[in-house]
Amino acid sequence: MFRLFKYLKNYKLQTIIAPLFKMTEACFELAVPLVVASIIDNGIQNKDTSYIYLMGGIMVLLGLLGLACSLTAQYFSAKAAFGFGTELRRDMFHHINSLSHTEIDKLGSSSLVTRITSDINQAQTGINMILRLFLRSPFIVIGSIIMSFTISVKLTLIFLIASPILGLIIYFIMSKTVPMFKKIQKRQDKITLLTGENLMGARVIRAFSRQKNEEQEFVDNAEQLKELQLSAGRISALMNPATYVVVYAAIIAIIWVGGINVNTGSLTQGEVVALLSYMNQILLALLAVALLITSITKAQASAIRINEVFDVKTTISDENNITITTSDSENAVEFKNITFSYNGSDEPALENISFAVKKGETVGIIGGTGSGKSTLINLIPRFYQAQQGELLINGNDIKAYPLEQLRGKIGIVPQKAVLFKGTVRENMQWRNQNATDDEIIKALDISQSLDFVMQKPDGLDFMIQRGGKNLSGGQRQRLTIARALIGSPEILILDDSSSALDLATEARLRKAIREKTVGMTVFIASQRISSIRHADKIILLDDGRIVGIGTHEQLCNTCEVYQEICHSQMYNDSNTKEGQHNA
Repeated sequence: MFRLFKYLKNYKLQTIIAPLFKMTEACFELAVPLVVASIIDNGIQNKDTSYIYLMGGIMVLLGLLGLACSLTAQYFSAKAAFGFGTELRRDMFHHINSLSHTEIDKLGSSSLVTRITSDINQAQTGINMILRLFLRSPFIVIGSIIMSFTISVKLTLIFLIASPILGLIIYFIMSKTVPMFKKIQKRQDKITLLTGENLMGARVIRAFSRQKNEEQEFVDNAEQLKELQLSAGRISALMNPATYVVVYAAIIAIIWVGGINVNTGSLTQGEVVALLSYMNQILLALLAVALLITSITKAQASAIRINEVFDVKTTISDENNITITTSDSENAVEFKNITFSYNGSDEPALENISFAVKKGETVGIIGGTGSGKSTLINLIPRFYQAQQGELLINGNDIKAYPLEQLRGKIGIVPQKAVLFKGTVRENMQWRNQNATDDEIIKALDISQSLDFVMQKPDGLDFMIQRGGKNLSGGQRQRLTIARALIGSPEILILDDSSSALDLATEARLRKAIREKTVGMTVFIASQRISSIRHADKIILLDDGRIVGIGTHEQLCNTCEVYQEICHSQMYNDSNTKEGQHNA
């Protein structure tokens, strides 16, 4: 938790004023029992009405001053806590965005969502409680004991016995509940994951009639969360009865011994009432301490999870990298003995990959599911970093590029078409915020999106719903291709991005890319021969290794694996030649 205190550096004044005013309020509160004792011993005993009114007015004034101090402290502690939470969220969001895909895969997206929302809220609440109660409650306890000493040393011994017992009860309960709160946070992660998966995969779940199974899994996890919360709640519920038993036992002892001392004349009735008030103040202060400890415990558990995110350092950094000038290299991309493994995997996803792609070439990447197609192209924009080998872009090591410059050279269309809520124009301007309508229309034309966009009532101002829910799968894919083409990137990567298109539309798309993106290096990853057959170079992957490189004709004649893929897709030598002739 201490590591997060740096986010209070811009709120130093508030962090000083809040506890200061809380302690001032405590001073006024400690003075009240003495005023009450004075009213009883002097005003009531002497039947002095004017004195009672005077001291009553002083008591009201103390209450008002305490209220003013309390409100001031609450305002500044809330301001500091919410400022703390805002800056922590900002830094955590920035840090998450700096992580590579490797770290995000390791942490898990659902866990990151919980940590940046629920965990930061808990830490924020903990800061608020610390500023309000951390100094006030101990001050009240110590102050009450000191004030009791001024009244009766003998009766103060009761305070000195009761206070440690109360502290031990609170410590015991907290030691039992701390591990439970950590388990509760982890269980909340699981529920967040299940909820996210069910919302994103709702159609698949319904298509397979798996609603009851998913509901049952959710209920089981919710039940486990409930049991953990109930267990923690049962133990926490012991706090009040256990502390009240001690406090009321102490009150009985004070009344008993105090009554004897009143009879002997060593104490007054007002002083006994003041001692009872101080005992109650100690009780309330210790209960506040228990509440504070509970809040700090939750905040500490959340702080550990937050710090775990900050402790994860990205494996991909562009620190101290300077902008690289244009190179004279004839190769746009070159892989040199690249080997890559995903985090936690014993087997490499790619092994000893070597090939070069000249500027302006179109490269097809094909292979079965899990062969490494997406992994290979994800190395080009440096989403992941290879453990062995060297990857060159325009003759320069990819690690030497600033990430912004590197990814500015690349337009990438992922397997899953992702669009954001906003107009077509706003989605198209993701690569270049200053893209003109003419540039957008050109990109839409190449991607075969112009017709259906212009048929919309608002054209470029047509509002796309979150995730493109108001568009078909093919329309979403074409718009993501158009978005990648904005700004004419040097390298265009299409990761199985035409799977939802019919063959005729896909053929027009390939032709438009070939004819209207002269000089652009294009990578097309696909499982369909028809998508990559006209590429200048085809790379065939099998189990993370290159088993063939060449043109479609060369691979048909020399590569047995490629021939099997052609055959499985209803190709053979004769109709391949016929298809080439027709094309």
